[in-house]
Amino acid sequence: MNSEKRVTVAAVAIALGLASSFGMGATDALKLEKQRPHDIVDVSKAVPQMQFDMRYFSSHNFVGRRIHGYEQDACLLTEPAAAALKKVEEKLLPMGLTLKAYDCYRPQSAVDDFVHWAADAHAEKMKAEFYPSVPKDRLFEEGYIAAHSGHSRGSTLDITIVPLDSIIPRVTEKTTLANCAAPQSARIPDNSLDFGTAFDCFGLVSHPSYQDIPPQAKANRLLLQSLMTDAGFVPLDTEWWHFTLKNEPYPDTYFDFPVTHFSP
Repeated sequence: MNSEKRVTVAAVAIALGLASSFGMGATDALKLEKQRPHDIVDVSKAVPQMQFDMRYFSSHNFVGRRIHGYEQDACLLTEPAAAALKKVEEKLLPMGLTLKAYDCYRPQSAVDDFVHWAADAHAEKMKAEFYPSVPKDRLFEEGYIAAHSGHSRGSTLDITIVPLDSIIPRVTEKTTLANCAAPQSARIPDNSLDFGTAFDCFGLVSHPSYQDIPPQAKANRLLLQSLMTDAGFVPLDTEWWHFTLKNEPYPDTYFDFPVTHFSP
């Protein structure tokens, strides 16, 4: 598909996304709320031994810059989601392991930012790392970019497991990009256990059920999924790192308050 057609496809998706944001068409039942609800907590306080590598506050993400709506490197979740997450953490600590979050609550403004980025066929700064095998014009069709995200409901997060007391490697814009699906030793450094891919790696290899990865990576995926599902989270069948609280308190509300640290 040529660049003009790719822009046209993405523009249609943006139009649909803007329509849905204003409650039009099939999304009439959805609510867009700009105020932070009373039961949102800062997970760094609720689960203090967790680590936080908030990728959309940084430039190390598939866009290559900080995303709109991320004003600080905070991980925010509803109280029930944070409480469930703490149960997972309590099982990992005796193993010398802990959780690390890549993303938690995501404002609708950030989702809109992703949609607008996807409309620019030439904005492929991070392709070599995050989507080397997926044409950008297929990101909508294959479900990697959408007009709404479960993250905006406050009970979804992207997460991994890391050794306790390990250090999050520093990544800058000068770091050489590396294929997210390469063997762990060939990827950009991350203190995560090996899950077969890096975070936000677009492609079949990131599906939890994908088999052509090292045995230890399969075991790590099984460990994470088992712990999270036992705590009441539902996995996503296309991303090993993505989980949503089954009984989330705001199943039909998409929030748009900024990501910041705050005091209770």
